[in-house]
Amino acid sequence: MLLSLHYISLVEIAFYGLIACFFAAFSSQLNIGKISSEKAIILSVLCVLFIYLKNWMRYNGKRRNILNAKSKRQKLQPWKLIVLPLTCMLLALVFFQAI
Repeated sequence: MLLSLHYISLVEIAFYGLIACFFAAFSSQLNIGKISSEKAIILSVLCVLFIYLKNWMRYNGKRRNILNAKSKRQKLQPWKLIVLPLTCMLLALVFFQAI
């Protein structure tokens, strides 16, 4: 249970980082005004905390038990679970290099 919470949070945070790097690279190419580095870091930390707390509240308790009872168990290949966050992080690094 705890491992799945961390995995879901990691995937969402990696996707958030990918989108943030994409928009940062896009805005730098268009010479759009930027926010300061300090404000960007604070905003990123707040978003990461929000994502983690949102997932913690969503996947614990009664709602999680209901979802477990209703869902059909699907066998996922482990390589897909590993490749998804790694791909998001790799693409975020590519966009970060374009800034």
